[in-house]
Amino acid sequence: MAQKPKNRYKAKEICRIFDISKATLFRWESDGQISDVKRDWRNWRLYSNENVQEIRVLIRKKNVKKE
Repeated sequence: MAQKPKNRYKAKEICRIFDISKATLFRWESDGQISDVKRDWRNWRLYSNENVQEIRVLIRKKNVKKE
């Protein structure tokens, strides 16, 4: 049986998936490029599937500028 997609990701997981630093991820968030990041009871960031899509778009834009 296929695993269903996760609904929430920790910052460490996002950084591993996209090969970016936490500093980059948190800067995008503070700049407003990633919207409505939730927090758990420990105040740790939890990224949604919508946030993952926003990050994909940011990385695509960054890669297009390099070319």
